[in-house]
Amino acid sequence: MDQLKSTINDILVDTRYAGPLAIVKAARNGAVYGAKIRFPHALVMVFLFRSGTVRDKIRLVLRATRQHARNLALYAGLYKLTLYVLRSTRPSQKELAPDTFVAGLLGGYIVFGRGGTRQSNVNQQVTIYVFARVVLALAKLIIRNYLFRDRYRQQRHAQAEFYGMGDSAWTGKRMPPVDAWPLFASLSWAFVMYLFRWYPETLQPSLRSSMKYIYTNADQWDSLRNFLWHNQ
Repeated sequence: MDQLKSTINDILVDTRYAGPLAIVKAARNGAVYGAKIRFPHALVMVFLFRSGTVRDKIRLVLRATRQHARNLALYAGLYKLTLYVLRSTRPSQKELAPDTFVAGLLGGYIVFGRGGTRQSNVNQQVTIYVFARVVLALAKLIIRNYLFRDRYRQQRHAQAEFYGMGDSAWTGKRMPPVDAWPLFASLSWAFVMYLFRWYPETLQPSLRSSMKYIYTNADQWDSLRNFLWHNQ
């Protein structure tokens, strides 16, 4: 048994296997994280807002947890696999800047963009969550690189040096927090209102229904009853 453990440890620390092992580890991390984050969320939402027997609710919780864990594991594994393949095709074995974009694009399409489960609630929640974070990140980039480029250039360089120094202490001032939320919220609501007005069919049915209740029905009444007490 000790010999087996020693052999496994030797393989794990061998740099020749670093690429393939990273794929396995990424898939493992995706599965664990997906299960940890989905199980409590599904447990609360299903038992509070879903009807049915306890057995049916448990089945729904386990199904959502399994799908979330499986999808994150598959995506993480494909992402790392694509990076590994791209690096392996080059004599330098180095990663290039577009590699992460290509890997994310391929993994996102295979796991979340196609197949029979692409329209599942779990996949939509994860993708929308990621999209929101991407838009917020882009808003920060716009503020830093275009609106206040000169102000943040030196501080960004100092921060990059700080993170590249490992355990060394950074004595400079930290970059002040950027409040990109106004830009993020403004653009998000501007786009959703435009789409609801001119291309409502492109919006998710539940979102379209709620926006109709709030905005379209606000223009319709014929008495105090459906003006103040009721919407229709």
